[in-house]
Amino acid sequence: MKIAVANEGNMVAEHFGHCSKFSLFDIENGKVISREDIDNPGHKPGFLPVYLGNLGVKCVIVGGIGSRAVQLFAERGIEVIRGANGSIDAVIDTYLDGKLFDNDNMCDH
Repeated sequence: MKIAVANEGNMVAEHFGHCSKFSLFDIENGKVISREDIDNPGHKPGFLPVYLGNLGVKCVIVGGIGSRAVQLFAERGIEVIRGANGSIDAVIDTYLDGKLFDNDNMCDH
């Protein structure tokens, strides 16, 4: 399974589309087997769900995200976990422990 975490430095980004990078994690048997940080190719309406989906992403972890983006991810079968905060490593550990839950944190801008 591939997970994308929107980030700013080593922290989860507060605004999905405006993050500087995405950390892509390959997960197997409940463990991280690889991590790759890629630059955000740009915030264009509707682009990032297609882009990340084409990379094989099945779950996106973000601070905040707009409702249209959530809908576009859902249409591609990609789970969105909103409201994450803190360091990327801690958030991934929490996810792997089954303790990271979506809190419906939507951006309205």
